[in-house]
Amino acid sequence: MPKPYPREFRDDVVRVAQNRDAGVTVEQIANDFGVHPMTLFKWLRAADVDAGTRPGVSSTESAELREARKRIRLLEQENEVLRRAAAYLSQAHLPGKGSTRS
Repeated sequence: MPKPYPREFRDDVVRVAQNRDAGVTVEQIANDFGVHPMTLFKWLRAADVDAGTRPGVSSTESAELREARKRIRLLEQENEVLRRAAAYLSQAHLPGKGSTRS
């Protein structure tokens, strides 16, 4: 996977593309900055969503959702470990099953 562009660079390129003169295409700006045109179109679309001019999930909401999913996965793993530990411990204390006490 290619290395992501720095946030400042992306913001600068988007700003130039949004304030471009008539007759200047997004493709020309993308080529000037060494970015694939489709990448610049995606950045522009994301900037519109973040600005509220286009419907969609903003960058902030997307990051929060990603963090929430990560936390859910971690909690599910912890829950599984606790469930297995409880099952193991409940089996270890059953009378007549591996116990040496009478």
